[in-house]
Amino acid sequence: MPNIKSAMKRVRQSNKARDANRAVRAAIGSARRKFFEAVEAKDKPTAVQLYRAYCSILDKSAKKGIVKRNMAIRRKHRASLKIAAMA
Repeated sequence: MPNIKSAMKRVRQSNKARDANRAVRAAIGSARRKFFEAVEAKDKPTAVQLYRAYCSILDKSAKKGIVKRNMAIRRKHRASLKIAAMA
């Protein structure tokens, strides 16, 4: 446990940021799972709609630095290939 006042504040800030980041990562996982379930069910209109939502979450989290930019790009590309394969 930190003894210095500024270190105590830093711990509080880190915990708050950690909780927020975990929530965003959980949202990414949920959106990803829903998208891939729609792809498995071969429901293209739903998959396209879920793809847009998934990409939006990835872009926002990459912009905030929660996930790396290249990871977001890679996942969006792979998801787009899944939709293209459904045609």
